[in-house]
Amino acid sequence: MAFDAKPFLASLTELPGVYRMIAADGTVLYVGKAKNLKKRVASYFRENLSSPRIAHMVSQIEQVETTPTRTEAEALLLENNLIKSLAPRYNILFRDDKSYPYIVLTRGDYPRLGFFRGNPDRKADYYGPYPSSWAVRDSIHLLQKMFRLRTCEDTVFANRSRPCLLYQIKRCSGPCVDHITPADYAADVQLAAMFLLGKQQEVTKRLTEAMAAAAERLAFEQAAILRDQIHALHQVQEKQFMSSSKGEDVDIVVADQSAGQLCVNLAMIRGGRHLGDRPFFPSHAGDATPADAIAAFLRQHYAAHPAPARLLVSPLPSEDEEGSAVGQLAELAGRTVPLGEARSLSQKAWVEMALQNARLAILARSQASAQQAHRLAALQEVLQLPEAMTRIECFDISHTMGEAAVASCVVYDGHAMSKRDYRRFNIRDITPGDDYAAIRQAVTRRYDGIVSGEGRAPDLILIDGGKGQVASAWAALADLGLTHLNMVGVAKGEARKPGLESLIFPEADGRPPLNLPTDHPALHLIQEVRDEAHRFAITGHRGQRAKSRKSSTLENLPGVGPARRKALVARFGGLAGVKNATIEQLAEVPGISRDMAEKIHSALH
Repeated sequence: MAFDAKPFLASLTELPGVYRMIAADGTVLYVGKAKNLKKRVASYFRENLSSPRIAHMVSQIEQVETTPTRTEAEALLLENNLIKSLAPRYNILFRDDKSYPYIVLTRGDYPRLGFFRGNPDRKADYYGPYPSSWAVRDSIHLLQKMFRLRTCEDTVFANRSRPCLLYQIKRCSGPCVDHITPADYAADVQLAAMFLLGKQQEVTKRLTEAMAAAAERLAFEQAAILRDQIHALHQVQEKQFMSSSKGEDVDIVVADQSAGQLCVNLAMIRGGRHLGDRPFFPSHAGDATPADAIAAFLRQHYAAHPAPARLLVSPLPSEDEEGSAVGQLAELAGRTVPLGEARSLSQKAWVEMALQNARLAILARSQASAQQAHRLAALQEVLQLPEAMTRIECFDISHTMGEAAVASCVVYDGHAMSKRDYRRFNIRDITPGDDYAAIRQAVTRRYDGIVSGEGRAPDLILIDGGKGQVASAWAALADLGLTHLNMVGVAKGEARKPGLESLIFPEADGRPPLNLPTDHPALHLIQEVRDEAHRFAITGHRGQRAKSRKSSTLENLPGVGPARRKALVARFGGLAGVKNATIEQLAEVPGISRDMAEKIHSALH
């Protein structure tokens, strides 16, 4: 039954807010925000809709839910959170979970220059954000060369008795051993901050004046250092061909569509320096245009990340979307954020480079996708599978002589590793070191939900191991009634060398082990997925092992709370001393009875 919009629209408020289009099965089809809820929602129920995609979405609407907000900016933030959590199938989605890195200058007599990722606070000065960690480290290297600021951690700085290698290669002024005064160091910090803010000309002017003053008072060594700083600054300016003398902070957002793919590319200009860019490939784009993608990107990205002084976009969103974006950005940033097309020659050069990088990203993605499709087809052929594969799941076990056993399950889906679907299992209640029992437990726990209709079954299961591991995994599938799933083991060859692996089939399959040529594309895909499973398993195992070794056995003793534990440590100096103590010695500790001493002694021996 079609959704009857008239009575619903009659009751709608004209406040700003967020609306959710919901299907008959309760699935959220679309999440949007509106300056005026009544007008925006009504626009979906007119005769001529903007695209077939939207018309198809409207035909599935069974219910519409709205959440009024006080301001349009609040609506934007709520929309962004709902899109991330619900991932509606008709929203253009941009996955941007990583926070952007910054350069940090701490405070104190000798501030530290460093890399920072997270939420900036008021305890230090932050510059950025930067599009990548490479851009931050490159900038830190330049600042070390020009201003010789320390990058060591405070604990290292406080305990040095002689300067480190960075001082020897003239990348640090040696404040740790008083080779520079706090006043001179503060002057270098100020110049570095000015450089990061794009005031290169002012920095050059100050350095030149300081060099002349040093020469006049015959401090030629100091003048030479300043001369080298000026030279390094000039070199940086010469290499930075994509730069602006105005010291601007600008984001360039462009979109390009080709080869069936839509890419939004974000380029960052900070302090007049072009710091690099980052491509985004939205999901659920459907028949969306580049302008639609830019509008969605502006809403989602700047609800979670700070806006720069200016935005250059190409192509411009529709007039309504552009006006809405300008208002949202202004409210979120607390100031006007101009948004428009490139005007000057330098701005046009920035936009053209960003568009070129978007096209290159599409080309690289298309080539990678074609290669992965070729690998999947080759794997389907060698395994003699009747249907094409899209999803592969691989299991591996990691432990140290049975300690802290962890199983990993990694997922290859849609021509790439799908990290959000990865799972780890802490193996419990088995004989330590029993890999067969561990793999059986991991497979059972992974696919137990599949039986009840939860989750998605893979097209192929890979087991890192030989006949024993494969037999155990197959037994787990048999217990669950899932033996229709395809499974193969990956056994390491002689000397565990890559390229000598054997593919092991379950006994019920009847096929002998298969060895592929070292240059076979199917083997390359198997190795890629298997190696990722191994990496993910060993990372989890190391974490569990470190966690168990950090926890003191004293904390696990029955009846021994913080007060008794403190008394034991004070009396015997630590766990080793408690272990070596006799029952009589333990009973002498205040708060430890004879009965408690016997329990402690028994638990530790």
